[in-house]
Amino acid sequence: MGTSPLRVYGGVQGDHRRAERRAQLLEAGLDLLGASGDGPVLTVRGACQQAGLATRYFYESFADRDALAAAVYDHVVDDLATTTLEAVTTAGPGERAKVRAGLENIVRTVARDPRRGRLLFSVGLSSPLLAQRRLDSSRLFAALLGGQAQNFYGITESPHLELTTHFMVGGLAQALTAWLDGTLQFDERGLVERCTEVFLAIAAGFGTADAGG
Repeated sequence: MGTSPLRVYGGVQGDHRRAERRAQLLEAGLDLLGASGDGPVLTVRGACQQAGLATRYFYESFADRDALAAAVYDHVVDDLATTTLEAVTTAGPGERAKVRAGLENIVRTVARDPRRGRLLFSVGLSSPLLAQRRLDSSRLFAALLGGQAQNFYGITESPHLELTTHFMVGGLAQALTAWLDGTLQFDERGLVERCTEVFLAIAAGFGTADAGG
């Protein structure tokens, strides 16, 4: 009988346990990167201590500290994009319902898990790696918004649409940055409602703008 290359510990296969350790390190990395004020900085040793894992387990999933930071950021963005698209898809058929559902999911996510809000929007948390990740995520959300606009309004891709979606995503990011640092005095519901109105006002141009840009 052949021997499986996977070792089994307590009935759990080795690859499963490695996935669990990776998830623990991602959560620990988010704790450290999203810490408030002058909280702990992200280090290999610190992430392992936060996760309750021996240092040797770090390197089975990540090459170094930057690799973990990138993975944490990508995990947060992927989760936000997935849940926001789901919220829009399952919302009512009307334009307002879909816009509000998407914005409500984004605001709720960053408000109820401050670590995610700080990671995505805090001006105090910056590095060349995170700056590039933020640029990439802005492009991702602009592309997702553009795709939703094409489907909903029956329009085609164009420079006008691309400019507008980048403007909307960038404006929302700046508004959330100001809201999270206390500059904008809105409660969660008020922020969602006001951003919904702004998005709808901008989206009104989708049906009338020259599709050729």
